Amino acid sequence: MKQGLGRENEGQNMIELAGKRIIVTFLMHLGDLILTTPFLYVLRRAAPGAHITYLVDEKLADVVGHNPNVDEVWTIDKKGKDNNIPSILAMSGRISQGKFDVLINLHPNERCSFLDAFARVPIKLGASHFLFRTCFNPYIKLNRKIHAADMYLDVLAKIGVKNLKNNGLEIYPGEEDKAYVEEFWRSEDVKKEERLVGFNIGSAVVTKRWAPERFAQVADALAGEGYRTIFFGGTMDVAMVQEATSFMKTKPVIATGKFKLGQLAAAMSRCSLIITNDSGPMHVAISQKVPIVAMYGPSHTDLYGPYTKKATVVRAIPPCDGCHKRMKHHCDDMRCMRDLTVKQVLDAAHGWLKK
Repeated sequence: MKQGLGRENEGQNMIELAGKRIIVTFLMHLGDLILTTPFLYVLRRAAPGAHITYLVDEKLADVVGHNPNVDEVWTIDKKGKDNNIPSILAMSGRISQGKFDVLINLHPNERCSFLDAFARVPIKLGASHFLFRTCFNPYIKLNRKIHAADMYLDVLAKIGVKNLKNNGLEIYPGEEDKAYVEEFWRSEDVKKEERLVGFNIGSAVVTKRWAPERFAQVADALAGEGYRTIFFGGTMDVAMVQEATSFMKTKPVIATGKFKLGQLAAAMSRCSLIITNDSGPMHVAISQKVPIVAMYGPSHTDLYGPYTKKATVVRAIPPCDGCHKRMKHHCDDMRCMRDLTVKQVLDAAHGWLKK
C-alpha cells in the first residue's frame, strides 16, 4: 500500500517489541477497526516472538477473531453490559493481571484512555484523551492529515518501526463462516458459474446514503446483462433494502440481516464487484480484495477513502464543497449524493466487470 506517513518523530522513541507481551486497545466502530488491520500485520512482523492481544468492542470480535497477527482477542461490551465505570475498571484490572510488557492505545477517547490509564503495564504508549496523556510514555498524537490506516501505522513509525509494508485491509473468515455462506448460496440456488454483484446501500450516516431507487436502477441494469445481484447489510438496513428492491423489475438475492461479520466477509469474497456507500461494510469488501465502486458525498477520500487500488470512487459532478472543513451528518441540500448519477455508477461498474 502507499504510505504517506508523517515521520517527524520517527525513531525518537525506540521501543523493543520482540518477544514481549503486547496488548493493543481500540474500541471504535466497524470500518475504523478494519482500518487497523495493516497495523496488526506490521506489528506482528516488527515483534517476532511476541504475544499480541487485541481489546475490541464485543460486537466486532469477528473482524479480528481469526487474524493470524493476533494471538488473543479480548472484548468489552462498550454500549451494553460494560457501559459503566466498574466494568471498565474491571478490564483495567484484567490487563494489569495479564503481565503485559507493552500497551499500545490507538483510540484516544475518554473510555479507552481511562481504561488504559488505570491498567498497570510497564510501557504504555500511543494515543490518549488529553486528561490521561501523562499516563502514556510516549504519548503519540495521531496524524489526522493522512489516511486513517496510515495514521495507525504512523504510531509504529514513531516508536522506531521502519518497514511499514502491509497487505492492506484484512478479515479472515472462519471455516464455520465459510460453511454457513456456502449453505446460503445453495438455499438461494446460486450457481458457481454465476457472477455476483453485491450492493451495500446502508450507512450509519444519513448524508452518506445514495437514493435506494438509484441502487435499484443499477441492479436492474446489471441483472439485465446477466449478473446475479445480491443485497447485503445489517438488520438496521432491512427497511432500506426493502424500499430499494420494491423499485426493481428483476429479483435479487436478499442477504440483508442474515450474516454475522465473518460470514459477510466470506459472502462478499464470492462477488465480482461490490457497489457501496461509504460505510463499514465497504471496508469489509476491501478486506476480501474484491473490486468496489464507492459513492462518496461528504466524506474525505484522502482520509477515509478505499484503502485499495481496486476501487473506483464516484462523486457528483461538479463536486459539492459544502463539507470541505468537516463532514456534515445533517444536510438540507444533499447535492453531493443527489447529483451523483446512475450512469456514473454503471460506467464505473462496467470498468471493473469487463476486466
